[in-house]
Amino acid sequence: MKKYLITSLMLGACALAMAKLPAVSPEAKAKSDEIAGKAAWAGKVDAYQLCQAQDRVAAIYMASAKTAGKETKPATATPPCADPGTYTYVPIEKPKPIEASGAHSPATTAASPPSSKVPDAVLNPAKKP
Repeated sequence: MKKYLITSLMLGACALAMAKLPAVSPEAKAKSDEIAGKAAWAGKVDAYQLCQAQDRVAAIYMASAKTAGKETKPATATPPCADPGTYTYVPIEKPKPIEASGAHSPATTAASPPSSKVPDAVLNPAKKP
């Protein structure tokens, strides 16, 4: 009896492991895209604030070094801090397949049959080794 119980529990565990999750709804996907966009924007804000803090520390160091009479070299040129602005969510539009986008050219009307009476051996002669 114990063997049957263990076997049935193992089969049940395997069935649970093989179960598939349902497909994600478009609303849930849009919400996750918005959360990902907000996280990326927060990273840009953090980088901007770090850049400003580094500029302030460098300015304080240069001022204190000059007042102490230490020799200072000109600072290395760096790009200015880029303000990411306020957060605005813009949904990403996926590109349409080529067939739906109208990017392909229409088929032309055939003016002649696709084949000719010339044998293939004449058109494509075999190469000699």
